[in-house]
Amino acid sequence: MSDLQSLITNILQFRDDRDWKQFHNAKDLALAIAIEAGELNELFLWKTADEANREKLKKELADVLIYALLLAHTEGLDVVSIIREKLEENSRKYPVDKAKGTAKKYNEL
Repeated sequence: MSDLQSLITNILQFRDDRDWKQFHNAKDLALAIAIEAGELNELFLWKTADEANREKLKKELADVLIYALLLAHTEGLDVVSIIREKLEENSRKYPVDKAKGTAKKYNEL
């Protein structure tokens, strides 16, 4: 079993031990990701990136990732596959020779 699959199994066990699956539909998981991402962003509000509390950052990022993994599981999506597909798509949209060193969007390259 891969580390990722083992982690997903741990998350599912945590959820199931508490009978929370009933609350974890795709809509609510997507909302939870957005809410936790907002809490993550809040750590940086009115600060430089270096001023953000690293311990809080770890916890908020973990919340975002847990909900993202739960959403992928709920929708039957293979996280490794969908990330690889997206990286492949992005590599076509942002070829190195045009995108290197610039933050321009693909349609502005």
